[in-house]
Amino acid sequence: MKFETTIREPAEIADIGLHSGQKVNLRILPARSGSGVRFVRTDLENFEIPADWRHVAKVSYATSLMRKGVLLSTTEHLLSAIYACGIDNIRIEADNLEVPILDGSALPFVALLRTAGRKQLRRHRRYIKILRTVEVTVGEKRIRIDPADEFRVTCRTDYEHRLAGPDEVTITVTSPVYERLIAPARTFGFEADLDTMRDMGLIRGATLKNAVCFGATDVLNPEGLRFPDECCRHKVLDLIGDLALIGHPFLGHITVERGGHALHAAAVQKIMSDSSCYEEITFAGRTTRA
Repeated sequence: MKFETTIREPAEIADIGLHSGQKVNLRILPARSGSGVRFVRTDLENFEIPADWRHVAKVSYATSLMRKGVLLSTTEHLLSAIYACGIDNIRIEADNLEVPILDGSALPFVALLRTAGRKQLRRHRRYIKILRTVEVTVGEKRIRIDPADEFRVTCRTDYEHRLAGPDEVTITVTSPVYERLIAPARTFGFEADLDTMRDMGLIRGATLKNAVCFGATDVLNPEGLRFPDECCRHKVLDLIGDLALIGHPFLGHITVERGGHALHAAAVQKIMSDSSCYEEITFAGRTTRA
């Protein structure tokens, strides 16, 4: 796309947070060109938190953003959908501390954005184009970003469960491909870890309606898996949401093994902290160094 976009109409949805278990009402609204993606805590006097890598606060079991001590958690599924649907500028109002989990995937957010529609603006869209390879390795976890003229992801996972790997998914991220092959993949966990996570104050809102749970040998969800490699596809979904915090569409090939939010955040920080890694381009015949 040559020009920035926003949504045409407001839309709203409500549900509980995966980790807090608290109900949250979410409303999305159009935004002016150049404003980017902004979260607004309506329960805290409309306090704004830009969806920006510099505001990443916590990256353990979700990606949380914080500005001046105000937190918003579990942003990655919504950000993933916004990015993949090609929305550049949007205001997101939430009246609690966590984005709603819905069914654990990004598909309800894609549907919400389709209801709102997409509107083209007059400002040229700026892309972040990777110029040289960037790599981050932490133990067995590794992420590598290579130059490419498209946004392509290769993800490899292995959770040592007969229904959860080893798996590999490679996709070029476009709206139709994302909606069909990535957005439906749900967040997941393992029955053996549930007590530990609850003791940590996490997954208070988790049920089999909003997450896949793997037992010792099978899946506890009555409907089973949506894809044989659903875990790997969901990690791609998370990665796209975390990369969206760069603030511009991305041109590069990301290969990630045993990835997670912390690794994604480290890669984004490494890219954005060194302007020799990338350039900002438009499709208007102009190229600008960041």
